[in-house]
Amino acid sequence: MSLTKSERRQRIKFRIRKIVSGTATKPRLSVFRSNKEIYAQLIDDLNGVTLLAASSRDKDVDAKGTNVEVAQAVGKLVAEKALKAGIDTVTFDRGGYLYHGRIKSLAEGARAAGLKF
Repeated sequence: MSLTKSERRQRIKFRIRKIVSGTATKPRLSVFRSNKEIYAQLIDDLNGVTLLAASSRDKDVDAKGTNVEVAQAVGKLVAEKALKAGIDTVTFDRGGYLYHGRIKSLAEGARAAGLKF
């Protein structure tokens, strides 16, 4: 039985979510990557609430450059919003994607802007 790409990612995502969970003080930084855009959310899983979000579609993000550069800008934006909201540490949820390319770039951008994980 061979899995499709999306089924494989879904299995990996569930495997990660068994371990990674967010609280109000240390939320989960969840990443979603579509073909065109990249999205990041800080989620409090205990209350089931999205605390804040940022994406490559936001007006604050300079959407020029390569996808990796845009992802890094989204990481910086989500970190700046989090620090403004008083959140400095998060748990990283790569969403079943490999820690490579745009996902890695977003994480490094968030770290560079002062977010700890």
